Amino acid sequence: MNDALWTGLEILGALGARAHGGLPDTISGVSIDTRTIAPGDLFCALAGKRDGHEFVADALAKGAAAALVDEAHFEALSHLGPLLVAPDVLEAMRAAARAARARTKARIVAVTGSVGKTGTKEALRLALGKQGRTHAAVASYNNHWGVPLTLMRMPRDSDFGIFEIGMSAPGEIAALVELVRPHAAIVTTVEPVHLEFFPSVEAIADAKGEIFSAIEPGGAAIINRDNPHFERLKLHAAASSAGSLVSFGEHEEADVRAERIILKSDMTIVEARVFGEAITYRLGSPGRHVALNSLAVMAAVKALGADIALAGLGLGDLAPIAGRGERTLMKGPGGTITLVDESFNANPASMRAAINTLCEADVGLRGRRIAVLADMLELGPDGPALHRALGEFVAESGVNLVFACGPLMKNLWQALPPEMRGRYAQTPAELEPELFGELRGGDVVMVKGSKSTYVSRIVTTLKERYPREAAHAEADM
Repeated sequence: MNDALWTGLEILGALGARAHGGLPDTISGVSIDTRTIAPGDLFCALAGKRDGHEFVADALAKGAAAALVDEAHFEALSHLGPLLVAPDVLEAMRAAARAARARTKARIVAVTGSVGKTGTKEALRLALGKQGRTHAAVASYNNHWGVPLTLMRMPRDSDFGIFEIGMSAPGEIAALVELVRPHAAIVTTVEPVHLEFFPSVEAIADAKGEIFSAIEPGGAAIINRDNPHFERLKLHAAASSAGSLVSFGEHEEADVRAERIILKSDMTIVEARVFGEAITYRLGSPGRHVALNSLAVMAAVKALGADIALAGLGLGDLAPIAGRGERTLMKGPGGTITLVDESFNANPASMRAAINTLCEADVGLRGRRIAVLADMLELGPDGPALHRALGEFVAESGVNLVFACGPLMKNLWQALPPEMRGRYAQTPAELEPELFGELRGGDVVMVKGSKSTYVSRIVTTLKERYPREAAHAEADM
């Protein structure tokens, strides 16, 4: 079999494009970013914050086999090298995504949910990766261009495909899942996220339920039995081509049920039943929310006809990733400081999960559990009240000290007892001096907020300020 991702003729037909300046024999990869492009890739000139057409020359100079451009830019770029020309780059990518899905015999799973999409996608990658060639999105490529790109990158001989599907408006999931056509579709949970764009949480549930709209006939709809919107999601599944509905959670009626979850500072042990079959497995990542989402993974593994025992072994390698729970040990004043990076994004559900995980973390002698919290955005008019309610939760959680920034977080700050208040500021930059002056050996500090608050700069600065500690230093804590 040809090991190329696409032959030149295949990709030309899949894109519905025309060739100019020569057609490459093969395409070894697909890229939208010249910073990471590899020789032999097809560069797709997508329009975003910067128009990808501005980088075509750079892409070809770095060894791209060809560049996909639109007709409007063709004349200005025609002298640069091999071009594949289509009326619209994104629409051409969507056409190629359909062709990639049509040619594969892989068993496909799609994941959505208000919280836990990326973590569940990574857990599925590990659970299925021991059982066949497994293709999954990098990072959080779950939007209107990320899903088509991930499909275009899927090797023709994949055994399993894993797709994360996100949304911020009604109809977006339906458009993406039509490309993916999964054999199993998961909704991790429904929570008050993106309320700025939806009239109610019920409307969010309806939007998440779109993931079942293009499920393959006879496929499995996998739903969180513990979520209050279970019955609503069940109706979406019933209206689809799904052949079965599989529930997961701690609910006594769940098909995949956690009987016991053992939380430790650096891992989680799950004792579960999968359609009555007992299994115990270790997750190399802490947190009850991680354990509950692993039940959805087991449900999908079963639905795809894979082995749950092998899946359990794979989940032992699950580790928190940057922005979503990554842990870094640092040499701080007087000993080791543990940094927990949750800075990728935030909403009320993920904030509570992160706080609970922080409270499970082991601290050193005289160490404290410190939360650095920035605004949760896109919550609409309910934003201030949701921050205030989170403050009441944090006040009773076991966190020792809170540093907060942003106008919405002032509502949380005011709900805290005085002894828990570290410092409040308008921006992360203003928060840094007193936070850094407060930290000492034995502390565990967790940083979380919505991505566009740029609270991640605190994570970056901490890593630059304090040298890394070897992993064995955990024994001293």
